[in-house]
Amino acid sequence: MAALVRPRDGRMIGGVCAALARRFGMSATTMRVIFLVSCLLPGPQFLLYLALWILLPAEKSASTAW
Repeated sequence: MAALVRPRDGRMIGGVCAALARRFGMSATTMRVIFLVSCLLPGPQFLLYLALWILLPAEKSASTAW
């Protein structure tokens, strides 16, 4: 499994769905659809998304490595 970091490319908003899709070997589009459908159900999905956006580190680009 890949590390859980928000990718630099393939983001729509914060990169959380793209990071989760990479981690679980899914398409980012599939993960986004799952998230949108889950928002129709009661629960803290949006708050969880915001928390992951804040807590997950961004992927380091090759140009910033010294």
